Amino acid sequence: MDQFKDFPATLTSPATNAIEIIPDDLNPLDMVTRALYVGQTGDISVEMKSGQIVGFQNVQGGSILAIRTLKVRATGTTATGLIAMW
Repeated sequence: MDQFKDFPATLTSPATNAIEIIPDDLNPLDMVTRALYVGQTGDISVEMKSGQIVGFQNVQGGSILAIRTLKVRATGTTATGLIAMW
């Protein structure tokens, strides 16, 4: 039973979908993320929804980054176990 099925999904709502990410310099993700989960510590390079490319350094494993991103880039990404959530 889902007590929240009739509530609208907003940017502050918890994610309802997730998929593992393979970083790629060319291809965007299927969906703009609501957040990224980082499995293993490392750097992450992303293309934000705005088109800006930004790098997050030394992101700790187990972290969730609340960012809206189009792409997780292979160049500059050393973190592993990445999961896109939306």
